[in-house]
Amino acid sequence: MKMKVSTHFLTLILVLIIGLSFAQYNTEFINYEYTRRSVSFNLDYDAGSNGIPNGLINKFIWGGKIENWQKNEALQKQKSESNFGINLNYDLSAFIKGNSKFDILLGVKSQQNANATFTRDFFGLLFYGNKPYAGQTANLAGTSINALRFQELKVGIIMHKVDSVAKIGVSLSFIKGEQLAFFKASKNSSLYTSPDGSELVLNSNFNLALSDTSNKNIFAFNGIGASADIFFETPYKSKVGKRSVLTVNANNIGFIHWQNNSVQLNSDSVLKFNGYNVNNVLDLRDSTLKKINTDSLFKSLTNARYESFNVNIPTNLVLINRIYFENSHYILNTGFRHIFNANYKPYVFIEPEYVWKRWVYSLHLGYGGYSRLNAGLTVTYNSPGFFIRLGSNSLQGFIEPRYTFGQGLFFSIAKKFK
Repeated sequence: MKMKVSTHFLTLILVLIIGLSFAQYNTEFINYEYTRRSVSFNLDYDAGSNGIPNGLINKFIWGGKIENWQKNEALQKQKSESNFGINLNYDLSAFIKGNSKFDILLGVKSQQNANATFTRDFFGLLFYGNKPYAGQTANLAGTSINALRFQELKVGIIMHKVDSVAKIGVSLSFIKGEQLAFFKASKNSSLYTSPDGSELVLNSNFNLALSDTSNKNIFAFNGIGASADIFFETPYKSKVGKRSVLTVNANNIGFIHWQNNSVQLNSDSVLKFNGYNVNNVLDLRDSTLKKINTDSLFKSLTNARYESFNVNIPTNLVLINRIYFENSHYILNTGFRHIFNANYKPYVFIEPEYVWKRWVYSLHLGYGGYSRLNAGLTVTYNSPGFFIRLGSNSLQGFIEPRYTFGQGLFFSIAKKFK
């Protein structure tokens, strides 16, 4: 039986995921406790999925042939709805002297994020085509894909002696939007394949937005926007330990206005594909070719238009509670993280720390986010002149990628000022 495969739509979605791919907590303020006045370089990377093992995610990021056994194993681990995400952020920041009560933050930063929520059937269509769905309707409802790149110039202030002990930080950023791809399928989106493969019926209820596709590099200026970061830290009395500190940090509270050369497409209709009849191979030179031209076909399926639009950027919220025990060698961190507008699940974690002279060793256990259970390790060196931190909240992805979910790495180095 010869099956028809609708490739235009699925190929486009795959490009959206892979083409823009490529933290611990994605914030400059949290490290201020250790760095104070300094200049620093920071790198945060994390990737994961609760339905795709690390081995297959590595193929998306680094490229390479996807083996059949990798697809088969991933399909067996799919939920009815899974999520996926990659974040890469790097910045050069400086805290410089203001006066005795506050310091000034200056920085440049690049952020990249690709994330998705997708159904089991969407995964099957993407990797196997529609042949296995003969006589069935594949569910695409709720599938959402976002991919975003932008750079920012940041200026802020941290008041480090509020009420003598608390800290408050605020920053504002000017954003240059580099690239955007957004796709969302509504609740009734589906693809039906007839038993003999002769007909496809696509319920194409979706929205798609793209920044200028002809301008793709780090210097591209396809959008303009603004964002804010808010930081608050205060000690408080607790029955556990010697003292406790609560930290609240929200960053990337903002938007990007994508300019007029951006594209929006949407479709809300039922589309049937029955193929084309070719009576003579010579017919392929004129009218038949025009009928199957992909650009014409895509335009006929969607309401395509060039126009400007606004998009909220992923907003990162982190809550951390630190308990210092009697000798101050032992610290226990518990926390919560969520990234809004990013197909992210709430993440909870616990981090015991041991402080020995200038070294801090930290373990990490967490659950949620883009993956499942995460385990990591961090080593920090903190001297009067330098601060260096290297760690991962998801080491399992590097140790056994075939059977684990989630991977990550973060690095910071700072030269302190007197």
